[in-house]
Amino acid sequence: MRIIIAGGSGLIGSALANLLVESGHQVWILTRDPEVTVVAEGAHPVRWDGYSTNGWESLVSQTDAIVNLAGDNLGSGYWTRKKKDRVLTSRTNAGKAISEAIQRANPKPGVLIQASAVGFYGPHGSEPVTEKADPGRGFLAEVCQAWEASSQPVEEMGVRRVVIRTGVVLTKKSGALLRMTLPFRFYAGGPIGNGQQGLPWIHLADEVAAIQFLLKTNSARGVFNLSAPCPLSNADFGRLLAKVIQRPYWLPVPPFALRFILGEMSTLVVDGQFMVPKRLLDIGYTFKFANAEKALKEIFSSEN
Repeated sequence: MRIIIAGGSGLIGSALANLLVESGHQVWILTRDPEVTVVAEGAHPVRWDGYSTNGWESLVSQTDAIVNLAGDNLGSGYWTRKKKDRVLTSRTNAGKAISEAIQRANPKPGVLIQASAVGFYGPHGSEPVTEKADPGRGFLAEVCQAWEASSQPVEEMGVRRVVIRTGVVLTKKSGALLRMTLPFRFYAGGPIGNGQQGLPWIHLADEVAAIQFLLKTNSARGVFNLSAPCPLSNADFGRLLAKVIQRPYWLPVPPFALRFILGEMSTLVVDGQFMVPKRLLDIGYTFKFANAEKALKEIFSSEN
């Protein structure tokens, strides 16, 4: 396949590009700085501004698929009004530009993979959250809804569209796992609040393998949760993390302290949901890392 990845220099995008190139596909990476951006060996960087079709529109008629992962890093920086605006507009502008490029393309690509996130559902209790769950409330839910809607017009053009709602991606390079691990490194790890909030996780290897699987599965369309089939509570995940990196697990972190330090961004760790990948399992995807302990041991294996 010939595949364009928007956001292909980020954590997920670069890993996906590597996998696709290794699998024999041709890959183009849309990036603001093609001269300095490090992309997968064999992939082709192409300049774009993040909000228009200038410079890359002609490629769309030559490709079979587009993967849209573009968006400002949600976990970097304090959530000021300016930051929140950038988080939202970076996602919606990219989706609109891709929709416009597909509209003008002849022939059109067969499939668009549209990124989204677990934040779509908002905070939930202990019940499993499948793709049928309603959208939640709050900033993250609003961003995810607008993000998904930004590329929805391609469905009316006859393009198969898959929306991936991703959980917490686990890899040593991940800012999320790095932040979760840091207190344990200093022997101060423990549950956040009561620790009962859900933590839907997925190993980076499964994240990109699932995206490739969805690209190739012609029957796949609509929303798919991308998370391991066994979500854990924050407390249970923390205990496993402490065990794997051989650190104590004992010091609870009060939610009010995180809200004071992080402001609104604290919702990323204080709130949660037990998201499950029902539709992905239903169409036959087999997880490499369905077990959190196995995933964490693989990630931290070089330390032991």
